[in-house]
Amino acid sequence: MLAQLAIFLAAAVIAVPLSRKLGLGAVLGYLGAGMLIGPFGFRLIDDVDAILHISEFGVILLLFIIGLELQPSRLWVLRRQVFGLGAAQVAATGLVLGLIALAFGWTWQAALVAGLGLAMSSTAFVLQTLAEKKQLTARHGRESFAILLFQDLAVIPLLAALPFLGAAAKQAHGSGGWMDAARALAIVAALVFSSRFLIRPLFRVVATFGGREIFTAAALFIVVGVTLLMEVAGLTASLGAFLAGMLLADSEYRHELEANIEPFKGLLMGLFFIAVGMSANLGLLAKAPLTVAAIVLGMIAIKFIVLVAVSRAAGTGAAPARKLGIALAQGGEFAFVLFGTASGFGIFADSTAQLLVVAVTVSMLLAPLLFLVEEKVLAPWLDRKESRAFDTIEHQDGHVVVAGYGRVGQIITRVLAQKKLSFIALEKDAGQVDSVRKFGGKLYFGDATRLELLHSANLAGARLFVLAIDNSEDSVKCAELVRRHFPHVPVIARARNRIHAHRLLDLGITRFYRETWHTSVEMAHQALLLLGFAPSDVAMTIARFRDHDLELLRRQHAVYQDEAKLIQTSKEASEELQTLFESDQEGK
Repeated sequence: MLAQLAIFLAAAVIAVPLSRKLGLGAVLGYLGAGMLIGPFGFRLIDDVDAILHISEFGVILLLFIIGLELQPSRLWVLRRQVFGLGAAQVAATGLVLGLIALAFGWTWQAALVAGLGLAMSSTAFVLQTLAEKKQLTARHGRESFAILLFQDLAVIPLLAALPFLGAAAKQAHGSGGWMDAARALAIVAALVFSSRFLIRPLFRVVATFGGREIFTAAALFIVVGVTLLMEVAGLTASLGAFLAGMLLADSEYRHELEANIEPFKGLLMGLFFIAVGMSANLGLLAKAPLTVAAIVLGMIAIKFIVLVAVSRAAGTGAAPARKLGIALAQGGEFAFVLFGTASGFGIFADSTAQLLVVAVTVSMLLAPLLFLVEEKVLAPWLDRKESRAFDTIEHQDGHVVVAGYGRVGQIITRVLAQKKLSFIALEKDAGQVDSVRKFGGKLYFGDATRLELLHSANLAGARLFVLAIDNSEDSVKCAELVRRHFPHVPVIARARNRIHAHRLLDLGITRFYRETWHTSVEMAHQALLLLGFAPSDVAMTIARFRDHDLELLRRQHAVYQDEAKLIQTSKEASEELQTLFESDQEGK
């Protein structure tokens, strides 16, 4: 047992950081580790079924946490995207894939499970990737989140329906089906009742008189207890865990429960993905490579087409719809759970479940490549050919041009509008432009890194250019154009960090404002006041720090591309600042 535990931990410690470093995400790292140590790899561990049985508790904890996060109020706000886009995507993709399975002679139960299982996408992989690329707030990022949320919800009734779809369930629910259904409903009703009148008071007592470890034990006890109840009801444990979490979503202990269970969920989910990787029959790739390739390519193509069609029908532009299709084209981790459970109920054979698991795994391995193709090939080629190159802009003189209409650009234009100053605001996110215009805002679509757009905005006749673009690369590119072609126009710029500020200084732009600088300095000012320091002492300290940091920024500009010299100047500046503070104290 200790030897196997050491193998699992070593595989995870090596594979997951390496996978994340390559930009593939943790899930693929766990799957790869399982493939290497499993019976189809180096055969370090053979008892896959026992590992899967233990690790399935991680899926139960995952669904409990998903239930905790699904507050009814949150679902209501996102109802149109979640139950509109999400339901349309799952239904359409499942229908197409299911019909194809039926055409190949599968039973309707197997076709239904396979179609809906392949319609799922990887929540863990997609959200992590979009967050790393800072695309969660973009149009395709918001739609991806909504669809993934619906998919998470759809898994619950699917898991609950598997016993009734399986051959074993048909026998068990023959003549006594109505009685079993009534018993299941009664247990679910008892769970709803007890969540308010028993479970919450239990947590209140434990939180008051027990320690943190007892609170964690109570949370795990609730999950295990609900799991046992669901088994008595003839339903899946995952459904019970989800219901328990959702019933506690509005309780005052939601965040504490999530924080305490998260470590157990993370470890067990990692173990689950390793076990799935171990069970992935890699021999199928050698025996039936064309079959696996056909399933993978067919699934990706169908999901991409459906996602683009659904998104376009909802009024999304061509580029965001394409990005959405790329983001969600791969299979998801819940497919492993569905196919494994369906195989256990006899809905399809173990060999079929293994084939589908391998196909989903391969599609997840291809997902980073799809993102790369989108960024390096499709976006530069297709987005430049959009018919809407940029909006026609009314000619103005003596105005202000604002490039970028994110958090910074919006505030600046609101102030300009209050002072009745004419301005032209430019934004390359078509979804953002259309959204602002619905509320009566004046905003033009176009990429400010294109010289023709700057000419269209009559930047030559502007009084001021405000560079508020969020992406630092686009910001520097735009700044280069402005300094080269419109050197007489004053520029004030938004800088994301010190390196961005240095690159702006390279172009001769000295009026830049680091995003979090002023807020951070003001918070430090208030912190010192609350800690009891005299207002005059705080003012002097903050002024000294501000002047010294700005001087350091300019001093480091000469060496910011030399990491060794940059580190050296930072250490020297820290010592210098400390000396200045000490001399101020001695001079009092």
